[in-house]
Amino acid sequence: MSLRQMEYLVTVVEEGSFTRAAEALHVTQSALSHQIKALEREVGGPLLERLPRSVRPTPMGRAFLPDAELAVRSWRQARRAARAAAGAEGGELEIATVHGVAVGVLTGAVARMRRLHPRVTLGLREYATEDELYEHLARGVADLAVGYRHDAWPGPCWEIGEERIVLAVPPDDPLCDRDSSGAGRVPVDLAELADRGWVRCGMEPRIEGRPFVDLVCGRAGFVPRTVLRVEHATTAARMAAAGAGICLIAEHLAPALVPARQLVAVGPPWRRPLIAFSRAEPTGAADAFLRVLRED
Repeated sequence: MSLRQMEYLVTVVEEGSFTRAAEALHVTQSALSHQIKALEREVGGPLLERLPRSVRPTPMGRAFLPDAELAVRSWRQARRAARAAAGAEGGELEIATVHGVAVGVLTGAVARMRRLHPRVTLGLREYATEDELYEHLARGVADLAVGYRHDAWPGPCWEIGEERIVLAVPPDDPLCDRDSSGAGRVPVDLAELADRGWVRCGMEPRIEGRPFVDLVCGRAGFVPRTVLRVEHATTAARMAAAGAGICLIAEHLAPALVPARQLVAVGPPWRRPLIAFSRAEPTGAADAFLRVLRED
């Protein structure tokens, strides 16, 4: 059993196809199939089920895959770290984050990294939830991740800033006329929103085991009335801006999505620390990007 054989298996599963996996690996399909069959003989059974138009792991394959992924991704990360040992003037950097941070906080940081280190090739992986982000980083999919504090994370982490949460309200909401200073206006007491309809997002964070909106509204003495459910925070903000209801939005996302007069701060302010974290101390390009994040 070789690391190359495990890489072939992981790539076939990722691509869902022998044809696409062979193209990604720059090998022939016959060579790929030969190595997969050799691996299956080694482990004592079939690892992949060949379907008419796709491929999926068998029960044995699903049991084998997590450790194979960890081995392959650790090898890829070690290769990137070795190539970057002389500094951040070349090589590759894989970054992982959640969608809202990617389209908000990281856009400026990535652009600055490209200006400072143009020979570094960047890859950005986006996840729907924080749990997915932490799970995949632990499996070695990236060199560095950016998200929110996770007390159980075993590796190093660094606070790089904070995210302020505000409310987006419909254009005809009375709160729009309370003041003219956008998110800086006099904060609204959450209890004032008991009669509003909420646009809820599938990426809404869970705090103390509960969706954030349910938690904070419950503390304010009411159950939020959900009128629309969407997947992405950016979609929820657009829907609120158009008049579908009110929603939570990170302030750094707001300017591109919601007019300033439709942004309302809540008192006391809602803030979440933004954290960069990794499995090991960053070197080369990862260390350079961490410095960019701290400077921004």
